[in-house]
Amino acid sequence: MKKASNGRAPKNNRKAKSAAAGDVRIIGGQFKRRIVSFIDADGLRPTPDRLRETLFNWLLADIHDAHVLDSCAGSGVLGFEALSRGATHTTFIEINPAQSNMLRQSAEQLRLDADTYQIINGTAEQVLMQSHLVSRPFDIVFIDPPYAEDLWQPILTTLISQSLISPTTLIYLEADKDLAAQLNQLANIFNETSMIQAPISFNCLKQTKVGQVVAGLYRLSSS
Repeated sequence: MKKASNGRAPKNNRKAKSAAAGDVRIIGGQFKRRIVSFIDADGLRPTPDRLRETLFNWLLADIHDAHVLDSCAGSGVLGFEALSRGATHTTFIEINPAQSNMLRQSAEQLRLDADTYQIINGTAEQVLMQSHLVSRPFDIVFIDPPYAEDLWQPILTTLISQSLISPTTLIYLEADKDLAAQLNQLANIFNETSMIQAPISFNCLKQTKVGQVVAGLYRLSSS
């Protein structure tokens, strides 16, 4: 999807190789064709236009007035695209300080109202544990970390344990492999360790594959 960062600090620290290195266009909504920029950092890869268009077609009936989490923001294009298409608020979490600053610059260039977004520098798991930073459940969650690090698992675990997602939350996952087995395993861990009050599972609502990239839209089911 996009990104560079978030989740656990990587072994190479994902340091920027240089200053601004790339641009990506918002493809729909009020900011259509506007540009957001990103630095040259390991693992930072904006979600391709084709996949982004598919994602927001999936979200068409749910994006308006939604509170959104872009958990591994990177370029921030998913979060900015959500705001462009009618979301009420997006929380961007980004581990790389230089890219966090770039997100702020993009928000200023788009002239976003201050109450429509929040940009937090840090790892997704650490930020989501802090109730003074994130205090309400999200309607839509984007989890698209660097593929090699499998950070979607600890991020999703934290969201569930902190009650930041509910059975109505739409969860977008992007990876370089089918995540069905890992999602079932994660649900079993919660169910076997009594980390939550009721058994859970993950329902796949939509899924697509673009090249080697597998993307899916999920909901948490609690019985």
